[in-house]
Amino acid sequence: MSLFSDVYDVIVVGAGHAGCEAAAAAANMGSKTLLVTMNLQTIAQMSCNPAMGGIAKGQIVREIDALGGYSGIVSDLTAIQFKMLNKSKGPAMWSPRVQSDRMRFAEEWRMRLEGTPNLDFYQEMVNGLLIEKERVIGVRTSLGIEIKAKSVVLTNGTFLNGLIHIGEKQFGGGRAGERAATGITEQLVDLGFDTGRMKTGTPPRVDGRSLDFSKMTVQPGDDIPHKFSYSKETAVLKEQRACHMTYTSPVVHELLKEGFDRSPMFNGRIKSVGPRYCPSIEDKINRFADKDRHQLFVEPEGWNTCEIYVNGFSTSLPEDVQFKALRSVVGFENVKFFRPGYAIEYDYFPPTQLSHTLETKVVSGLFFAGQINGTTGYEEAASQGLMAGMNAHLKVAEKDPFMLRRDQAYIGVLIDDLITKGTEEPYRMFTSRAEYRTLLRQDNADERLTPLSHQAGLASLERLKMMEVKKKQSDDLVRFFEKTSIAPEEVNPILEERGSSIMKQSDKMFKVFSRPQIYLSDMVKFDKVAEYVSEHKLEKDVLEQAEIKIKYSGYIAKEKLNADKLTRLENIKIPANFDYSKLKSLSYEAKEKLTKIRPVTISQASRISGVSPADISVMLVYMGR
Repeated sequence: MSLFSDVYDVIVVGAGHAGCEAAAAAANMGSKTLLVTMNLQTIAQMSCNPAMGGIAKGQIVREIDALGGYSGIVSDLTAIQFKMLNKSKGPAMWSPRVQSDRMRFAEEWRMRLEGTPNLDFYQEMVNGLLIEKERVIGVRTSLGIEIKAKSVVLTNGTFLNGLIHIGEKQFGGGRAGERAATGITEQLVDLGFDTGRMKTGTPPRVDGRSLDFSKMTVQPGDDIPHKFSYSKETAVLKEQRACHMTYTSPVVHELLKEGFDRSPMFNGRIKSVGPRYCPSIEDKINRFADKDRHQLFVEPEGWNTCEIYVNGFSTSLPEDVQFKALRSVVGFENVKFFRPGYAIEYDYFPPTQLSHTLETKVVSGLFFAGQINGTTGYEEAASQGLMAGMNAHLKVAEKDPFMLRRDQAYIGVLIDDLITKGTEEPYRMFTSRAEYRTLLRQDNADERLTPLSHQAGLASLERLKMMEVKKKQSDDLVRFFEKTSIAPEEVNPILEERGSSIMKQSDKMFKVFSRPQIYLSDMVKFDKVAEYVSEHKLEKDVLEQAEIKIKYSGYIAKEKLNADKLTRLENIKIPANFDYSKLKSLSYEAKEKLTKIRPVTISQASRISGVSPADISVMLVYMGR
């Protein structure tokens, strides 16, 4: 009798952040789903830093939550510190981040998945796919067990032919203490896929009992913390655990340089490309030779553990060099290692081989999500997993696919960048990648995405109603400010105090509130506003959203106009065999890229790297817009 006699709707291979979100999404939408992983004890393992969110990444977690994923809820329930980053900038730049309890994070994810209907689990390596007539029909495990499925989502992370480097030592592995996955790359190459190698790294983990925190700078969480999830299931942190900050020094740099000749980065053993925006400590010393110190963030791994993550000291140098150098860092004079840092090389598949649904163009029913697509970061992986899981379910159910545009979500920007431009280095999301970032704020992800996800079948009706109540409350508050007048004698004392020009006659509160020097904390001092807020029992997130809508109304309207233009460009189709060589005014690079990628619309053409706005104007004129 076979272990698996039934045919699954969706099989998800790998149980990292992408795999967990993919499995949860497919199962919650009604697909009979199987999650296969080499080790059930490392589900949702935080392989690198124990944190979620950050610049642009925090917006992605909010979007996952708004769509009905679990990353935001799990982050809230297992957080030990919360910070809203970029508060000195405008709200479009605000980015939530939590320091997480690593063990509780993984435990919470597993408990959630085990409580999800339609979801089965199996522990073993998948080393092959079952393919029939260019369509995936299941997977084959290392024991030779064949499991049939209507669709498969690969979320293999760093495990595909993973190779770990510590100094001169190298050994196969997908993560410290875990073996690499083999077989899948070779089969996909035989099927016609292009593949490449990338690398990433991680710092040493150390014993917090051996550190002198009194010599470091305390990094506390926010005085008034927020939370990730829009749901009522989670609450803001009442207690927080502090992080600390210290610095490297010229002495530390010299000690590290002594090991450069033994570094796999510099002696040619590592040939693949690592993440530009998260360089190793040896790379930072080499690239920024004028800097005599670099920040190190000393981050606890949980509430009750003494294990510490040394953020900023990612390295693949020999362990003795790592140890000697780290002992010269202020506060680390007596440091004890839990484990050294290391680099890891792994296979990835250039994402231009995918469609917007994350389904591969070569094999029908096969989806890729996470680091297999060349991205780096838990958040980027989780968002791809969610989208792949949703679309795998929708494909099996023969329903319309679920896709997000660049003006709808950072997730839309991420996927469009990957499949249109590709990536030759680990892709990380930044706010600067999104041309409509004033629209894609962390505060309004539910307003943007929950209705779309509910329509597709993932976000619950309860979530939709919560969002609608919040939106109505914030819109009503904006209208209150638009309709309500205020007299000069009421407002001028605050205007003078804030250095803003005084009023000579009554005016609408909206105009006063729109001034850059005036904040919500000023407006609630007026009796009319205080009474309105109290009467309607408005919560902090509603007040903040109304403030953003008022202060950024002009910018938001302008970006919506630009986004509408983009949408119109999506409707301008390019003939399948269009001859770009006929357009003499096109740049040589544009002709080359357009001929190779064959975009379907003018909008897609505009996003190809090397195709400039001037090139798009030439095409529009030629096509008789």
